[in-house]
Amino acid sequence: MPDQFPQSPSRRRLLGHAVALSAGALAFPAIARGRHQALPDVPTAYSTRAIDLVRESLVIDMLGVIKIDFRPEYYASRISEQDAADMRASGITGFHHAIGIGGPDAYQDTLAYLAAWNGFVGRNSHVFTLVGEAEDLDRAKADGKAAIIMGVQNAEHFRTPADVRMFYLLGMRCAQLTYNAQNLIGAGATDRIDGGVSDFGVQIIQAMHETGMLIDVSHCGDRTTLDAIDLAPGPIAITHSNCRALNNHPRVKTDEAIRKLAAKGGVMGVTGVRMFVRDREPTTVEHMVDHIDHVVKLVGIDHIGIGSDADLQGYDHMPAEQNKALRAGYKSSYAFRDKVDTDGFNHPRKTYDLTEVLIRRGYSDEHIRKILGGNFRRLLGQTWKPVVLPA
Repeated sequence: MPDQFPQSPSRRRLLGHAVALSAGALAFPAIARGRHQALPDVPTAYSTRAIDLVRESLVIDMLGVIKIDFRPEYYASRISEQDAADMRASGITGFHHAIGIGGPDAYQDTLAYLAAWNGFVGRNSHVFTLVGEAEDLDRAKADGKAAIIMGVQNAEHFRTPADVRMFYLLGMRCAQLTYNAQNLIGAGATDRIDGGVSDFGVQIIQAMHETGMLIDVSHCGDRTTLDAIDLAPGPIAITHSNCRALNNHPRVKTDEAIRKLAAKGGVMGVTGVRMFVRDREPTTVEHMVDHIDHVVKLVGIDHIGIGSDADLQGYDHMPAEQNKALRAGYKSSYAFRDKVDTDGFNHPRKTYDLTEVLIRRGYSDEHIRKILGGNFRRLLGQTWKPVVLPA
């Protein structure tokens, strides 16, 4: 989420219109060193240790969209002072801005999407900078800007393997192989039958590897996920998902997939979407960290990160009509409840809340920095390739 869901024509038209128009790894904690407000206008008191960790770390949200707003006027306008202030206050440097685009017009719609949001970032350069190489994240951190990684939560825009490089040259740095439904590459998480990666999918995976585009299997079905990990020559990502061992939901990943991902050097981002975190109430940021603990105990500290799968305000902050349209685009297996966001991870300073829980769980400063962004920074540095002018 947010998506352009293939099985829902009304949902596809809505977003299409908007786009076209525009354990062993744990260590004893250091002393928290007191508590104070992260910002003068924020009532929550955070520990000095949490504040220092967020401010000093390179924090990367590997599915953090700029804004969940389906109106084309949003990306055509200047960012509001409030949204800019929230970006700066979040402590997050890297935002993987990716939506789902599918259907017969996916190629054209993806071109329009890139044009629209690259333009938004460019017109608001006092807040944002675009990312082409991993070093751009480091520079953005030093400059106090939000670094935008452009991606798509699908791969239907790749008509041929040659399209992968074309989109890379246009700035795309990550693509999911499938969304929730079957495409020419493989099956989605909510498909009844998963036949795995197709022959065409093998070609796309190879082209993505050769180009340097990060392969993402967050929304892929179980067999397609395992096939993609096996077929990829290098490490890939699950940018935003959780653990089925803790929550039996079709959109989250099995221990087998997490082990195989880690064995290839990949990284998994844990999400705060409520129904992916827990199947009952309450559902809080503590339960979200349960998924982090599970991955760490299963495969170690070097393969876990954050992919919130929301903007800074969250889905429950959306206008009612847009929230209703969003929910209508998914199968019943998504199991929406009254709220979509996880309590404590549903506001612009959510990274501070998450860090406080990690401190309470006994993670060392070094390990918290890896979770907040260090692991994804390593993966992106290994994956992305510089664009070189031909001689």
